[in-house]
Amino acid sequence: MNNITDTTTLNNGVKMPWFGFGTYKATGNEVYEAVKVAIDAGYRSIDTAAVYGNEEEVGQAIKDSGIAREELFITTKVWNDRHGYDSTLSAFEESRQRLGLDIIDLYLIHWPGKDKYKETWTALERLYEEGSVRAIGVSNFHVHHLENLLKDSNIVPALNQVELHPRLTQRELYSYCREQGIQMESWSPLMKGKLTDNADITEIASKYGKTSSQVILRWHLQQEIVTIPKSVTESRIRENADVFNFELTAEEIGRISALNKDERVGTNPDELLF
Repeated sequence: MNNITDTTTLNNGVKMPWFGFGTYKATGNEVYEAVKVAIDAGYRSIDTAAVYGNEEEVGQAIKDSGIAREELFITTKVWNDRHGYDSTLSAFEESRQRLGLDIIDLYLIHWPGKDKYKETWTALERLYEEGSVRAIGVSNFHVHHLENLLKDSNIVPALNQVELHPRLTQRELYSYCREQGIQMESWSPLMKGKLTDNADITEIASKYGKTSSQVILRWHLQQEIVTIPKSVTESRIRENADVFNFELTAEEIGRISALNKDERVGTNPDELLF
């Protein structure tokens, strides 16, 4: 990975950038400007979700960016209150209208929720088969969710987007997804800034003349984990993208991975049961 536009090939042959831009909790003009800055800085993958309440602004920023649609990779997600076959199909149409896009590159089930994610997945399979989406996947799925889904599905999810960072390395899930051909993607890759002062990471960062955040993002990429850091600050957006001119050693990757404590900053998917 030597460039922000470098891609992974998903299990259906669709190419997706390894590095993208997250938009969680950013709304209004703030997210509009942030997405425009990100695209100007070279980001080509933009991640949003219905529940973020910013699809319309994200779509407008994409339209106003001047970048050809086929050069961009757009992800959005169906929220828990729209689980079920018919309601997922209508939720997708609403997201598509808000984004102002004919085709969504990647559509995800945001959380497994309580007991309807198989019905929701059947709707995603239909959207894929009819060409409304280029790839379908899941978010916040544990191994047991994936095993249950795969029993009755026709399509293996292309991707699983989960909380993943040096304090939550998700090794069992990481290994399972690799075995199944499911691309791993990390949200909250920087653990909301909780690791920037870690002594091991700052020492490695000093060696390369980089920030702790840049080292953590590089750690993700070298393990072939798609990552989508979020910021609304222009300097940070550009700084986060400056991770393609150095390479961590295997020892350094192992040293960072050893920081794992199975510690979450978000909700455990088994506890978000609605």
